[in-house]
Amino acid sequence: MSQDTKLTDAQVAEIRKDFDFFDRDLNGQIDLREFIELLTVLSPKTKAGNVQEGFSLIDGNGDGFIDFEEFLDWWKDGWWEY
Repeated sequence: MSQDTKLTDAQVAEIRKDFDFFDRDLNGQIDLREFIELLTVLSPKTKAGNVQEGFSLIDGNGDGFIDFEEFLDWWKDGWWEY
């Protein structure tokens, strides 16, 4: 999918559930520790050296956290499928 892909409200709600599942402290953001847990589930073969690079790519504004909009963009891009 590309960022231009339109999602239904139901799809966004499902993605929100996934985001909330990995947002362990429920602060509305996924930090690096939570991201590592996410990768353990979605992409267990990810090399440790690629974790920070992947996190930085998703963290579009560079604030050190992945917010829901950044997560949604990543999900729509389909990066999690690799």
